[in-house]
Amino acid sequence: MVMLIFIYSTCLVLVQRVEAADPDPLVDFSANATTPVFRNIFVNGDVSIGSGGVRAALDIGKFPGLTSEGLTVVQFKMVPCGENVPHTHPRATELLSLISGGPLQAGFVDTKGQAHIHILYPGDLIVFPRGLLHFELNVGTETAFYLSALNSQNPGTLDAAGAVLQLPERAAAIAFNQDIATVGALKSQRPYNEPPTLEAAKPGVCVPGQLISTTV
Repeated sequence: MVMLIFIYSTCLVLVQRVEAADPDPLVDFSANATTPVFRNIFVNGDVSIGSGGVRAALDIGKFPGLTSEGLTVVQFKMVPCGENVPHTHPRATELLSLISGGPLQAGFVDTKGQAHIHILYPGDLIVFPRGLLHFELNVGTETAFYLSALNSQNPGTLDAAGAVLQLPERAAAIAFNQDIATVGALKSQRPYNEPPTLEAAKPGVCVPGQLISTTV
């Protein structure tokens, strides 16, 4: 009986691990794909243009070659003082590489509440563990061109601030330690960020090329 319980528990753990990731591919290359090449992501991808720059992503609808490969990619052109606002990817770990421009202030917060903030220069990479809150901010004077690879064909993006403000105002007020009127005002000014777009800082919040620090 003890051995049966052990075997059952082991199998359950293995099944949970398998379900936590994209399934393995069953074919070499998707039958729905006509080419393994995708041309000009900033024209033909899922493009969103915000005050902070341009974000261009892929999905299997745009690029069937990604089907069952367990990955996707997003490319960014972020203006100085633009931000990819704090968010999470519930189904993927992200690896970001700064190609040119910037520098970027980027980082994440772990489940102990510790912030891991770094300054990235061209050629640098940073990993954002799956499901953890993270962000990127261009603290330099040049447009930052960078790309992110994620280990799921559908990683999902959850806008952190926008998600909290979708809660009942009382619940959000308690979370922010604010009164309901303040939360109501925030909700009217801050819609949920969908599709994900890059946002520019308001005047006085960020000055390009100044305060290039991990603490500000």
